Amino acid sequence: AIQHVIDGLVADAGARSVFVVDKTGQLVAQAGALDGLDSTSLASLTAGCVAASEGLARLLGEKEFPHHFHQGEDESLHMTRVGHRGILVVVFGLQVPLGLVRLRVRRASGELAAVLEDARKKSDTGGAGKSSAFSEITDDEIDNLFPD
Repeated sequence: AIQHVIDGLVADAGARSVFVVDKTGQLVAQAGALDGLDSTSLASLTAGCVAASEGLARLLGEKEFPHHFHQGEDESLHMTRVGHRGILVVVFGLQVPLGLVRLRVRRASGELAAVLEDARKKSDTGGAGKSSAFSEITDDEIDNLFPD
């Protein structure tokens, strides 16, 4: 579901690439042209940027700054918080109007927030009622398997 949303965002916004990053800096999904991009570094730096801006927001008495925009000579970067833990990153060229990116991101971030919330709920309930193969193992059994 995440991949479907970001593939659509690449097409609708005319973006070079789109990434979904966890607040901890883990790359969740990516779409578009990825050549020459170190997506792992992009994910961790994005999370650091968002964390730093949260600190700035608190200094100014704001809850957060949910949207970030960085304009370069050839490409720009738009970052948006999605839900409690996600960050949507859009990389786009100068030929793409920022207003178009913001419009398309607004719709996509709502869809992503719903998908991420659903995934969080399933995770909290142990996969929607499915029990793990390890759920019935006791601490004593583990200790017996790995004695000191």
